[in-house]
Amino acid sequence: MDKYQQLLDFVQSLQPDFAKFYEKSQAAAGTRLRKGLSELKKMAQDIRNDVQDVKSDRKTGDN
Repeated sequence: MDKYQQLLDFVQSLQPDFAKFYEKSQAAAGTRLRKGLSELKKMAQDIRNDVQDVKSDRKTGDN
């Protein structure tokens, strides 16, 4: 569940840049937001790979 909490915390950390970009039209916030979303994509891919590894381990009985 630690990875889940890290994911939630990271998404919440993007909120100020969402607000600055969409509500205040700050272009720099959009750049930071895009960078953060790229990091989010990497985090999600890491979690996907971990899930697949755990599933594979469970099938072979190596848990």
